Amino acid sequence: MKIILSRFFAATVFTAALVLGPVQAAVKVGEAAPNFTLADITGQRHSLAELKGKTVVLEWVNQECPFVVKHYASGNMPALQKSATADGVVWLLVNSGKPGAQGDFAPAKVGEWATRHNAAFTAYFRDQDGKVGKAYGAKTTPQMFVINKDGVLVYNGAIDSIRSTDRNDVPKAKNYVTEALAALKAGKPVEVGNTKPYGCSVKY
Repeated sequence: MKIILSRFFAATVFTAALVLGPVQAAVKVGEAAPNFTLADITGQRHSLAELKGKTVVLEWVNQECPFVVKHYASGNMPALQKSATADGVVWLLVNSGKPGAQGDFAPAKVGEWATRHNAAFTAYFRDQDGKVGKAYGAKTTPQMFVINKDGVLVYNGAIDSIRSTDRNDVPKAKNYVTEALAALKAGKPVEVGNTKPYGCSVKY
């Protein structure tokens, strides 16, 4: 169920509740994605385990990172979110910045930002202690993870093939997330499972 953005403005800041097994160096493509339970910024709890049977995208975000700005200001990321969620994909944003870090927005500010960019994600999490980010080995913003209906990670890396902050590069780039989702929808294996992520460092 998509977040109703008006709920952001009435939301109280919730401390993310987290359940994880032992911290891993990083998840590997072809292995089960680490389970986690987090409260989103409206206070609703989400568990990855409960999403078995659905394709899930995890997007690491820092709204003030120029690389993230590129993909939202151009309309690229919101368009991907809308297309994916229309197909039943669950799209989760994770901000693993420590309290007070660049891009560590309070819920109301996240809502304003999301409304301004017509974002269409399913939920937004503040992973302020960084446990989820470290379990996944998230290094940059944006960094993208695609998990299939069996809970297996099938893609980890960059959103696309052109490392830049220039929004004019978006239509020229090969979009790895789009390709991964199209393959899963067609019942085919994901051809490119790993790429080197680019962007700003996650502000642990």
